[in-house]
Amino acid sequence: EGSRLHISLGRGGLTTPQSAAELAGLEMLRRLSELTAASDRPPVATSGDGAITILSQNALLASEPAALSTGYDPTAARLTGLTPFSYAAGALPVMQDENVSANVLMGNFGVEVALLTDTAERGNTSTLAGSDNLSAQAILYASAQDPLIGEELYAAGAYIKARPFHTASLTVQDILRWLIVIAILVGALLKLAGVL
Repeated sequence: EGSRLHISLGRGGLTTPQSAAELAGLEMLRRLSELTAASDRPPVATSGDGAITILSQNALLASEPAALSTGYDPTAARLTGLTPFSYAAGALPVMQDENVSANVLMGNFGVEVALLTDTAERGNTSTLAGSDNLSAQAILYASAQDPLIGEELYAAGAYIKARPFHTASLTVQDILRWLIVIAILVGALLKLAGVL
């Protein structure tokens, strides 16, 4: 029997400013569960928000075409706690007791993410992690094996080739960045020439 993948989506909600991080985490969950659908141990997802947990169950079910024939496990997506540290405390047994070989922590985390990365380190499991919270990013930079810093959290869909629009959105962002750089340089040159 093999090991499984743990995807933790953090504790943000859909109606909060952190919803973009949660949606990025859900997309990562969808794609990774598609890639691991043939495994004898399907991935397990944890979150700290009820709506995100329901969407996690939906993502796990939708990504497993064989779920109907092999038996879908509705407990694969779990609400582990509603407060930051109860969420982390509820996710720890999943990481320790369910034969997890890799952890993906993507979403809104606070300083409680240190408990999760410490548990992953003690269990000698690899960790890919990203958060939209600056305190969590600092902790992840120091403690995760593969931290996603800044906008890398939102670009993760393109990294794993989730959907074509992820790559297209990164291309558009790069083009817009270059246009802004050119506009700033043109403005500076016009100011030096005395036109502005």
